[in-house]
Amino acid sequence: MSQALLNMWISFFALALMFVSAGAAIFSREKLKGWIQKIVLAFSFVCLLVSGVIVFLIVIGGPTATM
Repeated sequence: MSQALLNMWISFFALALMFVSAGAAIFSREKLKGWIQKIVLAFSFVCLLVSGVIVFLIVIGGPTATM
């Protein structure tokens, strides 16, 4: 697997984490109350933070060499 293809799959994983984060935040605010809401919102924030770091590293890594 080339480096470019690996970067693509890693960025897809980061995008999926962003969707999970948005879904968890919406679900938490609409359906949950109390301490479980705060736990789910914290999970959502962690997912968003991790995906942001992944995207940042992929973008800063720059273009990859083509074969």
